[in-house]
Amino acid sequence: MTSDRSALGVAALATILAVSGLGAAAPAPLAAQWTAPPADSVQAILATRIERGGAVGLALGVTDAGQPRVMTAGRRAGTGSPAIDARTVFEIGSVSKVLTTTLLAEMVVRGEVALEDPVQKFLPDSVRMPSRDGREITLLDLATASSGLPRLPGNMKPADPANPYADYGVDELYAFLSGYTLPRAPGAAYEYSNLGMGLLGHVLSLKAAMPYEQLVIERILTPLGMHDTRIALTPDMRSRLASGHAADLTPARNWDLDVLAGAGAWRSTASDMLRFVGAAVTPPVGALGEAMKLAMTPRRPTGAPGLRIGLGWHVLEREGQQLVWHNGATAGYHAFVGLNPASGANVAVLANSSTNIDDVGLHVLHPTMPVQHPAPPRATVAVDSAVLQRYVGRYEVTPAFAIDIVRDGGALHAQATGQPRNRLHAASSTRFFLRTVEAEIDFTLDASGAVTGLVLYQGGREVPARRVAASRPG
Repeated sequence: MTSDRSALGVAALATILAVSGLGAAAPAPLAAQWTAPPADSVQAILATRIERGGAVGLALGVTDAGQPRVMTAGRRAGTGSPAIDARTVFEIGSVSKVLTTTLLAEMVVRGEVALEDPVQKFLPDSVRMPSRDGREITLLDLATASSGLPRLPGNMKPADPANPYADYGVDELYAFLSGYTLPRAPGAAYEYSNLGMGLLGHVLSLKAAMPYEQLVIERILTPLGMHDTRIALTPDMRSRLASGHAADLTPARNWDLDVLAGAGAWRSTASDMLRFVGAAVTPPVGALGEAMKLAMTPRRPTGAPGLRIGLGWHVLEREGQQLVWHNGATAGYHAFVGLNPASGANVAVLANSSTNIDDVGLHVLHPTMPVQHPAPPRATVAVDSAVLQRYVGRYEVTPAFAIDIVRDGGALHAQATGQPRNRLHAASSTRFFLRTVEAEIDFTLDASGAVTGLVLYQGGREVPARRVAASRPG
């Protein structure tokens, strides 16, 4: 997932103000050649990330010579709270997607579904799946982020922006699908989509006539011994849950997903994620093992150099080897899992802050991938509350995309269409920056001092937005 991340995970390069990778991958006979980085060097990386304000707590696990090893730093909720350990529970965001696509692959191996099955086949007759140029959306299109469906549905209007997926249910999903027009034919291009992966989990549940969570538990988690990976937290898991934090380390709410659960609803531990990654490195005998190999097979390009996608898994070519990975982010957590089938390298990294930690995971998989230590926290200035209040309102980039500026106590927050809130930090009385992504906002004033708009600076671009309302529409 990069500095521009989808709300639940992998990079969506066109996203603005988002909260966020030859031949079949197979168990490698050379797995024993890999030796995990020394524990002290990994521990130093984790400690530096904590010291520089890049995380509150971290857990990094590897399986080395068949033995699981988890290194940790930081705490569940800041000073005085329990230390992070191998059984601390985190939200894993879009890492959930590879559970969903492994389920798809397992159902394919069993002969229950086929990758080329049209999604329409599994939905009620009252629902009209969009199609284009005579091409229907298939299960493969959903699993490879090439369905033509957008990252998020246009009718997603959360009652609680701090928990944006909680009230998006099946009725809203069906209404959106039935009224949506695809911008291109399915399969034509990669476009990361939480909507598409959530829909995939939903239709697999319909096919099996079993709730999505129960289906994944029965087919994947129980066979792998992953008893600490759930959507609905057990009382014991809740007692071990790390508190979430935004990128600026302020507290963040937990997220709940309804019909789009397959895109990012799961919670897990470093120990459990190591079980999953270990099974991907050396797949077990039987349908599940065959499914894990099937899911890692690269199938379609992503448009990024050297990066293709299998069923959910992103496959990055690096010096003749394949790094197979997925990441995930919610408002308060970040997760990364990956493996190198040729060498046996493997890693799971979990954090209870939304700051990107993918570089750490990729570095463990392949030492040529650099660790990008965060810069020391940027200084802020105090801005009078009356001045902050003047900036509250809606700023329109296009008729379909706006940035809402809201005030919560003594701070401003920016919320782009279909995305979570991001706190703004003042560099001056008119210039603000985000710590969740590399972006800045500069408010524009007329000669009388009235606020007329803003300019978003991100990724080398300047995006102007016109102020169209003095408060967020209800």
